Amino acid sequence: MALTQSFQKLNNGDKAPDFSLQGTDGRTYSLADFQKREGLLIVFICNHCPYVKAKIGAIVQLHEKYKDRVAVVGINSNDPNYEGEGMENMKMFAKERNIGFPYLLDDTQEVARAYGATCTPDPFLFDKDQRLVFHGRIDDVLEPGQEVSEHTMDENIQKLLKGEEMGGAFRPSMGCSIKWIE
Repeated sequence: MALTQSFQKLNNGDKAPDFSLQGTDGRTYSLADFQKREGLLIVFICNHCPYVKAKIGAIVQLHEKYKDRVAVVGINSNDPNYEGEGMENMKMFAKERNIGFPYLLDDTQEVARAYGATCTPDPFLFDKDQRLVFHGRIDDVLEPGQEVSEHTMDENIQKLLKGEEMGGAFRPSMGCSIKWIE
Protein backbone atom coordinates (compact mmCIF):
# COMPACT_ATOMS: atom_id res chain seq x y z
CA MET A 1 0.00 0.00 0.00
CA ALA A 2 1.47 3.28 -1.10
CA LEU A 3 1.48 6.05 1.45
CA THR A 4 -0.41 9.00 -0.05
CA GLN A 5 -0.51 12.56 1.25
CA SER A 6 -3.69 14.61 1.12
CA PHE A 7 -3.75 17.79 -0.91
CA GLN A 8 -5.89 20.88 -0.56
CA LYS A 9 -8.71 21.55 -3.01
CA LEU A 10 -11.08 23.33 -0.62
CA ASN A 11 -9.71 26.48 0.97
CA ASN A 12 -10.48 27.81 4.43
CA GLY A 13 -13.83 29.56 4.30
CA ASP A 14 -15.19 27.37 1.50
CA LYS A 15 -18.64 25.88 2.09
CA ALA A 16 -18.82 22.11 2.53
CA PRO A 17 -20.07 20.49 -0.68
CA ASP A 18 -23.48 18.94 -0.05
CA PHE A 19 -24.13 15.22 -0.37
CA SER A 20 -26.88 12.66 -0.09
CA LEU A 21 -25.36 9.36 1.03
CA GLN A 22 -26.62 6.17 2.63
CA GLY A 23 -25.23 5.19 6.02
CA THR A 24 -24.54 1.82 7.53
CA ASP A 25 -27.69 2.39 9.61
CA GLY A 26 -29.86 2.47 6.46
CA ARG A 27 -30.55 6.23 6.68
CA THR A 28 -29.67 8.74 3.98
CA TYR A 29 -27.73 11.78 5.22
CA SER A 30 -27.01 15.25 3.83
CA LEU A 31 -25.30 18.34 5.25
CA ALA A 32 -28.67 19.59 6.53
CA ASP A 33 -28.68 16.74 9.07
CA PHE A 34 -25.68 18.32 10.81
CA GLN A 35 -26.43 22.06 10.61
CA LYS A 36 -27.49 22.51 14.25
CA ARG A 37 -24.01 21.73 15.57
CA GLU A 38 -21.16 24.11 16.35
CA GLY A 39 -18.90 22.14 14.04
CA LEU A 40 -18.72 19.26 11.60
CA LEU A 41 -15.82 16.86 11.16
CA ILE A 42 -15.99 14.87 7.93
CA VAL A 43 -13.36 12.15 7.64
CA PHE A 44 -12.88 10.10 4.49
CA ILE A 45 -12.15 6.60 5.79
CA CYS A 46 -12.45 3.01 4.61
CA ASN A 47 -12.42 -0.52 6.03
CA HIS A 48 -9.14 -2.08 4.93
CA CYS A 49 -6.50 0.68 5.20
CA PRO A 50 -3.94 0.19 8.00
CA TYR A 51 -3.68 3.98 8.42
CA VAL A 52 -7.44 4.22 9.05
CA LYS A 53 -7.18 1.30 11.47
CA ALA A 54 -4.42 3.21 13.30
CA LYS A 55 -6.62 6.34 13.55
CA ILE A 56 -10.15 4.99 13.96
CA GLY A 57 -9.83 4.83 17.76
CA ALA A 58 -8.85 8.52 17.87
CA ILE A 59 -11.75 9.41 15.54
CA VAL A 60 -14.20 7.48 17.75
CA GLN A 61 -12.75 9.32 20.79
CA LEU A 62 -13.27 12.69 19.10
CA HIS A 63 -16.88 11.73 18.43
CA GLU A 64 -17.41 10.67 22.05
CA LYS A 65 -15.74 13.79 23.43
CA TYR A 66 -17.54 16.34 21.23
CA LYS A 67 -20.72 14.60 20.02
CA ASP A 68 -23.02 17.14 21.68
CA ARG A 69 -21.31 20.05 19.89
CA VAL A 70 -19.49 18.70 16.81
CA ALA A 71 -20.92 16.13 14.42
CA VAL A 72 -18.50 13.49 13.15
CA VAL A 73 -19.19 11.79 9.83
CA GLY A 74 -17.18 9.04 8.14
CA ILE A 75 -17.40 8.75 4.35
CA ASN A 76 -16.12 5.73 2.44
CA SER A 77 -15.36 6.70 -1.17
CA ASN A 78 -13.39 3.61 -2.13
CA ASP A 79 -14.56 1.51 -5.06
CA PRO A 80 -17.25 -0.63 -3.37
CA ASN A 81 -15.97 -3.65 -5.31
CA TYR A 82 -12.44 -3.29 -3.90
CA GLU A 83 -11.55 -6.13 -1.52
CA GLY A 84 -12.83 -5.43 1.99
CA GLU A 85 -14.99 -2.48 0.94
CA GLY A 86 -18.70 -2.01 0.14
CA MET A 87 -21.68 -1.52 2.44
CA GLU A 88 -21.72 -4.97 4.07
CA ASN A 89 -18.04 -4.67 5.02
CA MET A 90 -18.68 -1.12 6.25
CA LYS A 91 -21.40 -2.41 8.57
CA MET A 92 -19.03 -5.03 10.01
CA PHE A 93 -16.21 -2.48 10.37
CA ALA A 94 -18.51 -0.01 12.14
CA LYS A 95 -19.69 -2.68 14.57
CA GLU A 96 -16.17 -4.02 15.27
CA ARG A 97 -14.77 -0.51 15.85
CA ASN A 98 -17.73 0.83 17.89
CA ILE A 99 -18.39 3.60 15.40
CA GLY A 100 -21.28 5.62 16.82
CA PHE A 101 -21.25 8.31 14.14
CA PRO A 102 -22.75 8.08 10.65
CA TYR A 103 -20.57 6.02 8.30
CA LEU A 104 -21.64 6.77 4.73
CA LEU A 105 -20.99 5.17 1.34
CA ASP A 106 -19.93 7.43 -1.55
CA ASP A 107 -20.28 4.71 -4.17
CA THR A 108 -20.10 7.16 -7.12
CA GLN A 109 -17.01 8.88 -5.63
CA GLU A 110 -18.55 12.28 -6.49
CA VAL A 111 -18.32 13.47 -2.89
CA ALA A 112 -14.62 12.62 -2.62
CA ARG A 113 -13.97 14.52 -5.84
CA ALA A 114 -15.98 17.54 -4.62
CA TYR A 115 -13.94 17.70 -1.39
CA GLY A 116 -10.64 16.85 -3.04
CA ALA A 117 -10.19 13.83 -0.77
CA THR A 118 -7.24 11.73 -1.88
CA CYS A 119 -6.33 9.42 0.99
CA THR A 120 -7.75 7.60 3.98
CA PRO A 121 -8.05 9.06 6.50
CA ASP A 122 -8.58 12.56 5.10
CA PRO A 123 -10.27 14.86 7.70
CA PHE A 124 -12.08 18.16 7.06
CA LEU A 125 -13.26 20.38 9.96
CA PHE A 126 -16.09 22.86 9.33
CA ASP A 127 -17.61 25.57 11.55
CA LYS A 128 -21.28 26.08 12.46
CA ASP A 129 -21.90 27.60 9.02
CA GLN A 130 -20.28 24.51 7.45
CA ARG A 131 -17.33 26.53 6.17
CA LEU A 132 -13.91 24.90 6.17
CA VAL A 133 -11.70 25.94 9.07
CA PHE A 134 -9.12 23.14 9.01
CA HIS A 135 -8.14 20.37 6.62
CA GLY A 136 -5.46 18.10 7.98
CA ARG A 137 -4.41 15.21 10.08
CA ILE A 138 -6.01 13.70 13.18
CA ASP A 139 -2.65 13.50 15.00
CA ASP A 140 1.02 12.91 14.24
CA VAL A 141 0.98 9.10 14.47
CA LEU A 142 1.24 7.02 11.30
CA GLU A 143 1.54 3.47 12.59
CA PRO A 144 -0.37 1.51 15.25
CA GLY A 145 1.53 1.45 18.52
CA GLN A 146 3.30 4.77 18.01
CA GLU A 147 2.83 7.34 20.75
CA VAL A 148 0.89 10.50 19.92
CA SER A 149 2.78 13.72 20.59
CA GLU A 150 0.42 16.10 18.75
CA HIS A 151 -3.37 15.85 18.93
CA THR A 152 -3.84 18.07 15.88
CA MET A 153 -7.59 17.67 15.27
CA ASP A 154 -8.55 17.71 18.95
CA GLU A 155 -6.61 20.96 19.42
CA ASN A 156 -8.31 22.49 16.38
CA ILE A 157 -11.79 21.43 17.54
CA GLN A 158 -11.08 23.07 20.90
CA LYS A 159 -10.02 26.28 19.12
CA LEU A 160 -13.17 26.15 16.96
CA LEU A 161 -15.43 25.80 20.01
CA LYS A 162 -13.65 28.67 21.79
CA GLY A 163 -13.86 30.89 18.71
CA GLU A 164 -10.07 31.03 18.38
CA GLU A 165 -8.09 31.22 15.15
CA MET A 166 -6.78 27.94 13.77
CA GLY A 167 -3.74 29.47 12.13
CA GLY A 168 -4.96 28.20 8.76
CA ALA A 169 -1.89 26.05 8.11
CA PHE A 170 -2.68 22.97 6.05
CA ARG A 171 -1.36 19.89 7.89
CA PRO A 172 -1.67 17.08 5.35
CA SER A 173 -3.04 13.75 6.39
CA MET A 174 -1.34 10.61 5.12
CA GLY A 175 -2.75 7.21 4.38
CA CYS A 176 -3.79 4.83 1.62
CA SER A 177 -4.93 6.36 -1.63
CA ILE A 178 -8.65 6.29 -2.33
CA LYS A 179 -9.35 3.28 -4.56
CA TRP A 180 -10.88 4.93 -7.61
CA ILE A 181 -13.35 3.11 -9.84
CA GLU A 182 -11.74 2.30 -13.17
